[in-house]
Amino acid sequence: MAGSAEVISIGTELLLGDILNSNAQFLAQELASLGIPHYFQTAVGDNPQRIQQVIQTACDRSNLLIFTGGLGPTPDDLTVATIADFFGADLEERPEVIADIQQKYAQRNRSMPKGIYKQALLPKGADVLPNPTGSAPGIIWQPRSGITLMTFPGVPSELQVMWAETAASYLQEHGWSNGAIVSRMLKFWGTSESTLVKQIGPLLDQANPTVAPYANLGESRLRITARADSYAAAEQMIAPIAAEILGRTGQDCYGADADTLATVVGDLLRSRQQTLAVAESCTGGGLGQMLTEVPGSSDYFYGGVIAYANSVKQNLLRVEEASLEQEGAVSDAVAQQMALGVQQLAHTDWALSITGIAGPGGSSPNKPVGLVYVGLATPDKTASSQVYRFGSSRPRDWIRQLSACSALDQLRRALI
Repeated sequence: MAGSAEVISIGTELLLGDILNSNAQFLAQELASLGIPHYFQTAVGDNPQRIQQVIQTACDRSNLLIFTGGLGPTPDDLTVATIADFFGADLEERPEVIADIQQKYAQRNRSMPKGIYKQALLPKGADVLPNPTGSAPGIIWQPRSGITLMTFPGVPSELQVMWAETAASYLQEHGWSNGAIVSRMLKFWGTSESTLVKQIGPLLDQANPTVAPYANLGESRLRITARADSYAAAEQMIAPIAAEILGRTGQDCYGADADTLATVVGDLLRSRQQTLAVAESCTGGGLGQMLTEVPGSSDYFYGGVIAYANSVKQNLLRVEEASLEQEGAVSDAVAQQMALGVQQLAHTDWALSITGIAGPGGSSPNKPVGLVYVGLATPDKTASSQVYRFGSSRPRDWIRQLSACSALDQLRRALI
């Protein structure tokens, strides 16, 4: 079945910025993997008139309409009723949906909230799209020739299960899948987007696969996208392009797709059977948080010290008083001593330290906001440090994030 898809996200909370629309991102990725063209996304609040305006626009330009949000029991859950009204269909109570809701609440030993059976009112002629983990089902419906629509709850975990168990196979079986669109995202740290563009040159002009650059919060990315008859064939098209990019960019590429600097560093430490500790000042534990977000990080990460005050640097990490007085806490010497101190304290192979000025205050003419030193202690008990100048106009959180990521990248390069 030829046609294109449109994702319609319903919920005033999306327009207010109260939540991030991760459902739209998930659906976009899944549609691409099925080879279904997807040209438009819309977010609309919980208002029947505006929702119907969006439906009218979508029907004029798309064949597959995918709705998320607004399927619950509360008064602002308007999606199904509004869709039915737009297409002139009556709602009917589905006994199988009521039975499913009752069973789930009984299993959880919970009382059913008021209005829960509203979720069993579905348009005549629509098929139920089962929700294995929640109480609100979706629908699959062809309300008119050339239009197929699907509805999903706004809860991401519920949507993802419903997609995997029912929706994806339905689309494949009914001729929507047209080959595969596969992307691989190469990730870089320590190099700018403009530098990457110069390095890869003519690769940006290809039609299939395409190569597109992106940059965000210190990280640069290159997305390679191929369209082919199958997922495997698309991957084969991507492989030589990725290899050529890696040959041109070297160690600046730290990973791909789901990789993070923390997971890559963790894999390197685990493969070497080596350990790490950290000492942090301006990042206040942010580096340790990144490391411990990785499942199994206890294999290689022993812990850290948040040495915010000079007295803690001196008494716990054995930073010399003379270094603090003469060079200041934000200095090459103090960064090195912090790294050596936590390495000795935790008995690890490697150690990282961070000391800097995250702002907005605390700066001086010689030490502006954004000045950060990262110390690295090696298994032979020597230390070095690297200075970073992230810029005085950067927000405090950005400087802290950039500092922690730069520390991980510094260790990554040492390990490889």
